Amino acid sequence: MAGDGEYRLEGLAVPETLDLLHGLLARAGAEHPDITPADLMMFETAVIEIAGNVVEHGVPPGEVTYGFRLVVLPDRLEGTLWDSGAPLPEAPLEQGSVMPGEWREDGRGLALAGTVLDDLSCQRVAGGNRWRMTRLRRSRA
Repeated sequence: MAGDGEYRLEGLAVPETLDLLHGLLARAGAEHPDITPADLMMFETAVIEIAGNVVEHGVPPGEVTYGFRLVVLPDRLEGTLWDSGAPLPEAPLEQGSVMPGEWREDGRGLALAGTVLDDLSCQRVAGGNRWRMTRLRRSRA
C-alpha cells in the first residue's frame, strides 16, 4: 500500500491486546516499507508502553475496553488510543516525564513514551481517556 494508511483495533484491554497491537504495527510497517525501522520501533515502543498501562492499571480490571487507530502519513505516524477506564491520576504526563530512580522497576513507561514521541497528550473524555501520540518520520539516510 503506497501513500497514507489507516489501521484500527479494538476490544477488551487484556494482556492479549498487546500481541494484537504488535501485529497491527508490524502489518503497517510491512505495507509501508518507506517507514524507517527506527521510526516504527520508537512508535511501537510508545504505543505498547501506554497500552500496557491501560491493561495493567485499567479500572475495573478485565472490563476496560479500548480502541486504537494508527494513521500513516508521509511526514508522521499518528496514534490515538482510547480506553473506558477510570480517570487517570492528576497530571500523568508531567509525572511520567521524569525517569524514576535507577532501582525502581516501574514508572518508566510514560517517560519512555514521551522521549520517543514528538507529541504525547492525554485527556479525559466522556466515558474514558484518550491518548494522542505523534512521531515525525525521519528520512532514510
